[in-house]
Amino acid sequence: MDFSKMRNYLIFGLLILVTLAFLGILRPFAYPLFWAAVIASLFHPIFKKLDAFIKHANLSALITLALVILIIVLPLAIFSVLLVKESVSIYTSINTSGGEINATIMKVAETIKHNPLTARLSINEAFWNDKFAEATTFLVNYVFKNLRALTQNSLVFLAMFVLTLYSVFFFVRDGAKLIKKLMYLAPIGSRYEIMLFNKFTTAAGAIIKGTLVVGGVQGLLGSIVFSIAGIEGALIWGIIMMICSLIPTVGTAIIWLPAGILLILAGQIWQGILILLAGALVISTIDNFLRPMLVGKDLSLPPLVVLFSTLGGIAAFGLTGFMLGPIIAALFISFWDMYEEYYRAELEKN
Repeated sequence: MDFSKMRNYLIFGLLILVTLAFLGILRPFAYPLFWAAVIASLFHPIFKKLDAFIKHANLSALITLALVILIIVLPLAIFSVLLVKESVSIYTSINTSGGEINATIMKVAETIKHNPLTARLSINEAFWNDKFAEATTFLVNYVFKNLRALTQNSLVFLAMFVLTLYSVFFFVRDGAKLIKKLMYLAPIGSRYEIMLFNKFTTAAGAIIKGTLVVGGVQGLLGSIVFSIAGIEGALIWGIIMMICSLIPTVGTAIIWLPAGILLILAGQIWQGILILLAGALVISTIDNFLRPMLVGKDLSLPPLVVLFSTLGGIAAFGLTGFMLGPIIAALFISFWDMYEEYYRAELEKN
């Protein structure tokens, strides 16, 4: 009996058990730790420059954390307050009078019904009014209920938020040391470890810039144009446009194109033309300028993979999935690239 091998197996088995137990303890805090790691990876270059100038790691980390609050937290807080206010307003409007959306649908149905070219279509305005009302109610209720759930669990949310910021401080300050330690202990080789780490940080940065910045700009422009046109719930429609910006080729046109056509058919000519022109010339076009400039080829994922990994990530992990999905997809492709490289090297040896 080889006691040396038995001892190695025992140590390795205990290492796995203890690691799984530790990960189980950290599981309730997975999302704060994930977001802290993403934010820290994005702001670590700023920390390095500050620390090189100040030569005090704690102070540099505190200044970096203050920048995180100023650049990310405050805008998100203001945006959330506006979103809650508008969601409550639309929710109340739909549940009482039906709001402007239903009135617009009724006008469109009447226009189609009395137009000689479309009268033969036999449009049932009551049916389509109910369907559009159901769709609008579903979208608004989804946003409203999630916001209400977040408000009801405000103590838990506050605790997770504080933990995220607390973790950002330590990840920014000690992240490089932690990564070097993990690379030293990991058995896959420094070259592949560096490749995976770079893929994680690159994917996170590309998703932040591609989804939040490019999609955010398109959603903001869409909200402004919808607000000028007098469309109810302009902010919520802007958020939906931000999500739709992930869809290759079509993107935000799924929202602004039907909206412009419906307004023209409803007799609101200048509003409809404004949305169609702004959508075609500004909202959809700006993606062609911003995305190559901000994202470039950082993510290195086909658009279809980005779309399905994002939607699948949201379905599996909730809101955090829009980041986790594409990152998992990028790591998946990286692992297969590593396997292909390793397999080719083994074939050349033989």
